[in-house]
Amino acid sequence: MIIQLLQFIYLMIPAYVANMTPVLARKIPWTTPLDLGITFRGKRVFGSHKTWRGLLLGVLAGTIIGFLFSQMYWPISVNAVYWSLLASFGALFGDLVKSFFKRQLNVKPGKSWKPFDQLDFAIGAVIFGSTLYFPGWTVAIFFVIISAAFHPVVNYSAYLLKIQKEKS
Repeated sequence: MIIQLLQFIYLMIPAYVANMTPVLARKIPWTTPLDLGITFRGKRVFGSHKTWRGLLLGVLAGTIIGFLFSQMYWPISVNAVYWSLLASFGALFGDLVKSFFKRQLNVKPGKSWKPFDQLDFAIGAVIFGSTLYFPGWTVAIFFVIISAAFHPVVNYSAYLLKIQKEKS
């Protein structure tokens, strides 16, 4: 099971890249919000910080990285581009679902919302990626737990590097 888990973490590198890309691409001047300003129950659906730039560049970056990594090693018999596209989109979709609920519950953008901030992208990536390949419940659950455990370390590192405004 350890080897399967390590292989699955490797397969999820596109999801990790997709999840980080919107923060790294923040300075690119294309800030059209995904929700286009639409509200639900008087509150923004996602908020102004969830942009088309972040979604499209995140999915693109994750897909490209997945393809490049597949040229070195690809442990499953599933097309790397399709897998990477689904896992990348799933990671960002999971984040959008969490953002929707944060807005509805008046949690400010960028503020920590534990444990959901640590789980959203990993669960989304597993769900969407599973349409092509599912490693089994044990591996999927361990992947989500490991991703959640390392999330605060990555966020704090981004804060120290002045990539992110909040310590999380």
